[in-house]
Amino acid sequence: MTGDFGDLVQERRGPILVVRLNRPDARNALTPELLSAIGTAVTAAESDPELRVVVLTGTGDRAFCAGMDLRSFAGGGHRGGDPDEGALGYHRLIAGRLSIPVVSAANGTAIGGGLELLLGGDVIVAAGSAKFGFPEVKRGLFAAGGGTDIGTKIPLAIALEMTLTGDLIDAKRAYEIGLVNAVVPGAEVLDAALAVAERIAANAPLGLAASKDLVRLSVSDAGSVPARRQEWQSTVFTSDDAKEGATAFIEKRPPVWTGR
Repeated sequence: MTGDFGDLVQERRGPILVVRLNRPDARNALTPELLSAIGTAVTAAESDPELRVVVLTGTGDRAFCAGMDLRSFAGGGHRGGDPDEGALGYHRLIAGRLSIPVVSAANGTAIGGGLELLLGGDVIVAAGSAKFGFPEVKRGLFAAGGGTDIGTKIPLAIALEMTLTGDLIDAKRAYEIGLVNAVVPGAEVLDAALAVAERIAANAPLGLAASKDLVRLSVSDAGSVPARRQEWQSTVFTSDDAKEGATAFIEKRPPVWTGR
């Protein structure tokens, strides 16, 4: 099933939702409307029991996302006002706070807010031609959408170099420093991301949610991990899916997860 919402296209592939930025003439740059649409889509996916993974990508081979639409910014489109539900969902996505796993497929370059969006993914597959960076300091700004947290993902010295120089790095360098998980030819990016998504979707939903939450929390707030782990353990280890996992193993068959 495919839904075309103008600047954002959604396609369901079994338990996987492909969300595609669809502004290729503008290098998939973010407008307030597109930002809100992305947030609405991923929030809906998170609450849909039939969906297990989101794959986030862009249209074309030039850019995954060029970041903020500067014309929109200059016109005041990114200033003031309380965020709507879509915008709140978007910010949860880029902060890694969605419970559903997200695989990012960088079909092209991701800079500024586009890189912040890309890094909202839990696993990132990149095209060999893609480049990455935070050029905000070259424009009198800084990476205010979470980009300055990049030091939690890559070595601090490299994070400082990227944010202070505003220079871009290529896909090979991004892989070497652990910014992305895999680099493949551009034509293979979506298929490679879907293959990862399928491997994730085959696993138990509650186990996935617990693993994602605890691994990310260990980086952002390690002190709170023991208490959260205990909460998750009481939920996951007594779940129907935990029983199903053990039963399926004994019976030598694929498990049938319910998310309960």
